[in-house]
Amino acid sequence: MKIVVLTGSPQRHGSSNLLAEQFIRGAKEAGNTVSVIDTARANVYPCTGCVRCGYGGSCAQIDDMGSENGAMRGIKADILGADMIVFVTPLYYYGMSAQLKTVIDRFCAFNGEIQQKRMKSALISVAWNADGWTFEALEAHYQTLVRYLNFRDMGTVLGKGCGTPGMTARSRYPAAAYEFGKNLKNQ
Repeated sequence: MKIVVLTGSPQRHGSSNLLAEQFIRGAKEAGNTVSVIDTARANVYPCTGCVRCGYGGSCAQIDDMGSENGAMRGIKADILGADMIVFVTPLYYYGMSAQLKTVIDRFCAFNGEIQQKRMKSALISVAWNADGWTFEALEAHYQTLVRYLNFRDMGTVLGKGCGTPGMTARSRYPAAAYEFGKNLKNQ
């Protein structure tokens, strides 16, 4: 299975990327092909809502999302070439990072193509907070994406109490992310 991991942390060595690394290690050991798109460093402009794409064509903006004059390239090509997409983000004010959200907002130019693929998806996130309700808003947003984009949700790893990479490394969540990846065998 070809998996695209969209990381959304501005911290290269932060807690969410630590979990992403463990997930990727497990997924590769299970025989999957994994590519990573670092949305925090990608040159992706916010959607302007101009609808030049007609919700199914080329975006008016020329950046790393890629699609120009019918030629598909960049992040769009990577996503549409995958069987599974994994969203990885630190929890920022009870939602995903702006970097990841910017990329997701640009899906509007190829929603139909994503919906037709019926891709698998997963969510990996970390938060300093450890309250029971910590991830409710992010989970609701993710489940809305799953429903709207016809994803097949394969699961989540939600690391509560992971405020620093050290805290995260000492938690049970790196092992959970690894096992999650390891159990993805062309399901």
